[in-house]
Amino acid sequence: MADTDTLQRPSFAPRHWPMWIALGVMVAAGRLPWALQRGVGRVIGAVAPWLAGSRRHAADVNLALCFPEWTPAQRLALRNASFSALGVGLFEFARAWWGTVTPMRRDVVIEGMEHLDALRAQKRGVLMVSGHFMTLEICGRLMCDHVPLAGMYRKHRNPVFEWAVKRGRLRYAVHMFTNEEIRGAVRHLKQGGFLWYAPDQDMRGKDTVFAPFFGVPAATITATHQLARLTGCAVVPFFHRREGGRYILRVAPPLEDFPSADATADSARVNAAIEAMVREAPAQYLWIHRRFKRQPDSAPRLLYRRTPPSP
Repeated sequence: MADTDTLQRPSFAPRHWPMWIALGVMVAAGRLPWALQRGVGRVIGAVAPWLAGSRRHAADVNLALCFPEWTPAQRLALRNASFSALGVGLFEFARAWWGTVTPMRRDVVIEGMEHLDALRAQKRGVLMVSGHFMTLEICGRLMCDHVPLAGMYRKHRNPVFEWAVKRGRLRYAVHMFTNEEIRGAVRHLKQGGFLWYAPDQDMRGKDTVFAPFFGVPAATITATHQLARLTGCAVVPFFHRREGGRYILRVAPPLEDFPSADATADSARVNAAIEAMVREAPAQYLWIHRRFKRQPDSAPRLLYRRTPPSP
């Protein structure tokens, strides 16, 4: 694993105190008994819709767009279930970064590991593509028990939180690349490394195309296409979910004939793979992200900022 001691810790200047306090709470929360974490997480999830404001509204908009055939009652039930999963997911994040995952290791099911074993035998780089599910952090750590994963993420503006993210993830990942460290990620893949990232958020970068996600145009980064084109790596969908106290990690076969010459078509294939994951465990997806905020010029803008409805 990477050496976390080489990370330079930000100062304790007064302007950083709120984030340091928040991190202290996170560290303490990550070390609570797992049964207590799950119970408190569900309570937080039940209260969260009343406090989430615009994020609750974003979830409502997303669900209406992605499941137009559902009744309002069905979408409301899914939204509330997603907040419950989010409450538990907060503790999973904290435990992955600052606690122990021994309780989780007792009941993990990994499907499709043979695909990674075959690629590793070929010494071929692997880009493991996932979505922003509540189990992202804990399942990433559990997968690192079996393969040496590096990660790619968007750099955070707050230096204290940025330090915490890298320090927490480098407890189990071999390296963490920001989305600006493309050369390092390319080198890692060319050397036969494993890289995991989730391309299902609007990064607002220049290298984006509009590709369908649940039939709705979504600004999608072309990094999956570009990294595969530059390195010859395999692109492997990686799905993870929680079933009661059990964690299911599933590795799909590499995408065939990927990349093509068409970045938009490749991005649509990636979105389709993530959509299939979401449909399997919709309550565990991060619906509070404004996934469809940017739209093609010919389409009307979606008003995520309007006054949110009551829970």
